[in-house]
Amino acid sequence: MTPRELRADVPALGDAAYFNFGAHGPSPEYVVEAAASFIEEHEYGSAATDPYEHAFETYERVRERIAAFVGAAPEEVALTESTTDGITRVAGAIDWEPGDVVVRTDLEHPAGVLPWQRLEREGIEVRVLETEDGRVDREEYAEAVSDARLVCFSAITWTHGTRLPVADLVEVANDAGAFTLVDAVQSPGQVPMDVHEWGADAVAAAGHKWTLGPWGAGFLYVDRDAAADLAPRAVGYRSVEDPTGEAIEFKPAAGRLEVGTTTAAAHVGLAEALDAIDAVGLDAIESRIESLTDRLKAGVPDDRLLSPRSYESGLVTIDVDDPEATVERLADDDIVVRSLPHPDGVRASVHAVSTEAEIDRLIDALDAEW
Repeated sequence: MTPRELRADVPALGDAAYFNFGAHGPSPEYVVEAAASFIEEHEYGSAATDPYEHAFETYERVRERIAAFVGAAPEEVALTESTTDGITRVAGAIDWEPGDVVVRTDLEHPAGVLPWQRLEREGIEVRVLETEDGRVDREEYAEAVSDARLVCFSAITWTHGTRLPVADLVEVANDAGAFTLVDAVQSPGQVPMDVHEWGADAVAAAGHKWTLGPWGAGFLYVDRDAAADLAPRAVGYRSVEDPTGEAIEFKPAAGRLEVGTTTAAAHVGLAEALDAIDAVGLDAIESRIESLTDRLKAGVPDDRLLSPRSYESGLVTIDVDDPEATVERLADDDIVVRSLPHPDGVRASVHAVSTEAEIDRLIDALDAEW
């Protein structure tokens, strides 16, 4: 499959120049059909078959598909609703003590901010590492995490599109004895990823962006050894070995972070979306994103480009005088970008399914800003 063929399968794109994949990647028709078919089979067949058996078989099937895509073992993957959901589940499974330190960067999405802000009420110190131009200074980072209980950072920053050196940052945090939690939501479907190579204790992500999966298809990788020390506050029959046992015995790996009855529909759709991404090939996707972002950046003056001039990801942040007004003006011309709270600008998310003609439309529309 080619990127152009993949685009043709996405009804929502049509003639719009859509550059908001970093927030939401509209799904191909067959992804939506797969999710709908699961609900239909589950509900219409429930009188003749065991709906719990059907659901649990599906949980395992989609877990295996996701694990293969990110380089994990199936038992290391918990099915969640979103990246936020995954991060929150980890935050709620650690036995915090007053004075514990959480380190995050100033580049984090609210998903990587609010759970720690909530813990401040319980005497947890949240240390924010300041960055410059979407970059982490390694020495400042090492100093910040030296006494940390947990470190949270993004693999690809939603603010600048910079790609952080995940394995290196994880190694520094591991040497300090800190739990490492990576927000990887901008990675799947855009760049190849292998959670075992990263070495983090946990990686939270979701499939509704670059993989073009449905909303609600989140997933959380947890290293088996790290999971042994997690005792979730939210617990249900999917969290434990024996739901009717006298004592709680958590599942040995990531499964302890799942809770109760949920529909597998979104994850069924995600599995279909991952098949489509693999049919195109991540190398081909990344190569095309690089080509298209280079084309876009060539049309943006140096003093207006807030992302790196050289390729790092499909997220391109551009300085404009009035981001909200610019988003509205471009929308009137069927060009979709989004504004950011920090840095103050607009962000174009360029996917392999984008086209050269759309890039040129965006450049021409932005000319009025310079």
